[in-house]
Amino acid sequence: MNIEVWPGRAHPLGATWDGQGVNFALFSENADAVELCLFDRQGKETRIRLPEVTNHVWHGYLPGIEPGQRYGYRVHGAYTPRRGHRFNPNKLLIDPYARALDGDIQFGAEIFGYPMDQFNNRDRDLAFSETDDAGFVPKGIVVDSNFDWQGDRYPDTPWHKTIIYEVHVKGFTQQHPDIPDSLRGSYAGMGHPAAIDYLKSLGVTAVELLPVHHFNAYPGHLITTGLRNYWGYDSLNYFAPYSGYSSAGSQGAQVQEFKQMVKALHAAGIEVILDVVYNHTGEGNHLGPTLSFRGIDNAAYYRLVENGRRYYMDFTGCGNSMNVRHPQVLKLIMDSLRYWVQEMHVDGFRFDLASALARELFEVDNLAAFFDIIHQDPILSTTKLIAEPWDLGEGGYQVGNFPLLWSEWNGKYRDTMRDFWRDQHCRLGEFAFRVTGSSDLYQANGKLPHASINFITAHDGFTLNDLVSYNEKHNEANGEDNRDGESYNRSWNCGAEGETDDPEILALRAQQRRNFLATLFLSQGVPMMLGGDEFGRTQYGNNNTYCQDSLLSWFNWEMRDRNADLLSFTRQLIAFRQQHPTFCRRQWFQGRQIHGSGVIDLGWYNPDGTQINDEQWYEGEVKAISIFLNGEEIIATDERGQRVIDDSFLLFFNAYSDVQEFVIPEDVEMKEWQVLIDTKEERGFVEEGKVYHQDQAVPVAARSLMLLCCPHCFAAIACET
Repeated sequence: MNIEVWPGRAHPLGATWDGQGVNFALFSENADAVELCLFDRQGKETRIRLPEVTNHVWHGYLPGIEPGQRYGYRVHGAYTPRRGHRFNPNKLLIDPYARALDGDIQFGAEIFGYPMDQFNNRDRDLAFSETDDAGFVPKGIVVDSNFDWQGDRYPDTPWHKTIIYEVHVKGFTQQHPDIPDSLRGSYAGMGHPAAIDYLKSLGVTAVELLPVHHFNAYPGHLITTGLRNYWGYDSLNYFAPYSGYSSAGSQGAQVQEFKQMVKALHAAGIEVILDVVYNHTGEGNHLGPTLSFRGIDNAAYYRLVENGRRYYMDFTGCGNSMNVRHPQVLKLIMDSLRYWVQEMHVDGFRFDLASALARELFEVDNLAAFFDIIHQDPILSTTKLIAEPWDLGEGGYQVGNFPLLWSEWNGKYRDTMRDFWRDQHCRLGEFAFRVTGSSDLYQANGKLPHASINFITAHDGFTLNDLVSYNEKHNEANGEDNRDGESYNRSWNCGAEGETDDPEILALRAQQRRNFLATLFLSQGVPMMLGGDEFGRTQYGNNNTYCQDSLLSWFNWEMRDRNADLLSFTRQLIAFRQQHPTFCRRQWFQGRQIHGSGVIDLGWYNPDGTQINDEQWYEGEVKAISIFLNGEEIIATDERGQRVIDDSFLLFFNAYSDVQEFVIPEDVEMKEWQVLIDTKEERGFVEEGKVYHQDQAVPVAARSLMLLCCPHCFAAIACET
């Protein structure tokens, strides 16, 4: 093949089609030479040396090349692992900036940079493999980025009105009865009217998608088990949507299909948040395969051990950590983030193990360059930014320490609410902070309640159903002798482990599910719900389904009918929260009167109606508590600057194993209170609930929550009298 090659340009990185040809550009600081490898439809390879290098970027322009062209790279340089270099031109490498890839890695000895006949030698990675792996590695695809967005607009849902639904693209759609078979498990399925109608009926405002960056679906440790990487936390490329979620095949159509999904969700007012994994890649530790970054420039892209550069710093438990200290790695991450916002129209990101991104040296530094760059970026600084505020390294638990603009998965909220409802030690002050937005973590540095992403369950761990059905994890299906996954789950099976026919236990479990959901949606902060919890999805006690691309993880939509009351209760809760600004405040509670009604905006009481005293805050446990929320004393204004006024509420929490009688506090001037929610009831919401007055005791059932309301019109009369 006679191909003309022009010098091209060093920017932009990747393969860029301009209508006449394609510019190829690849960063490698330590390479000696870079070969561009083009593949025809039969898989025949043509190698072309890139003619120019500018600022460590190797580049060339090929006129006449069109979208759909498959390609990769071979990078020449030193193979000296002890010095941190692992160049091997026998290995075809994935372009870090490729916009699409043509399928999954095929696992085999060929993809390793060292010969596998040295497998039993602990120094085997020091040897050099001469085996070619072009048939085992997915190729990049030149993509036509043009797409008719037809006036697509970002929903731009305010943080305080946001309801997040964490979900897996394939798991959500794979068995949906109203989605055509050909679209199930795909982006097109996620954007199908049946899927969107369900999300709209639920009332969520954003889907948080488990990783869609193209990932290593078959890491070596799963090969012998017959399992595969389901969650996707082993990224190989930060621009290409995973081809396995495309209904139209893997020849570049996945990009258009992803955009179509986003457009459909946006048209329904639903935001798209991506779970992104910039802390490590799917190449593993020093014994892992050479697929992309390792072979392009190992010493630049990865954090290597200072005194032993053969090895990788590992803050993630996945074998390696990206070298965020290197300007090119920072550029890669920032280019990727901007691409997903500008080209793919996503609305925000949840950063997996985000503390690892803050490690400029060994300690977590919340003023690391990564955060500084995002803060000043005119595009990214306006998106929704969510941190998983921990990693596995020393000092990695950083809940409450991320800078302005960042919200955080609040692990302390999860732990506190789990302990409260399973009747374990729970300090009153801790409970109070969590239910009111965690001001102890976020207020001092200028953040608002939306900094706290509240959740009870997430993909990593038990589902809500399993949280109230299992004391122990049951991960035998993962093939690791139940050693994987978290062993301390703060769960309670309500009297029997797993499946049972006992009606009392089943009733208690249903009540506990309602308790958790009501607590979540009546707390200040941003609620995040694990997809399927609304109708009792179970993984039968498996709390680590990362490798379960199977019925165990996929939604069983028949559960909607079996748990119709739970689904209805969840929908009502979300709608109720959205209707009442008392439960989605933009500002912190003040604990005092704001507008002169003579009544504080927030009050804490014992069941007997007396106020919580200082000793109780710091030393007492909480098992039963009353919270007064004054809708007359909301400090924030609406979009037009008008004062926000709402009904007032009393929340009664009872985690005891017997009935508790609550007295309506005397210093709450509202006289008449109607029951709206009682989690003891199967439906949760109470139609024409009983009305109580200050001189009456309110019985709250064992292990239940009750919400009482004083409508605004009555509250105003009470304050005047």
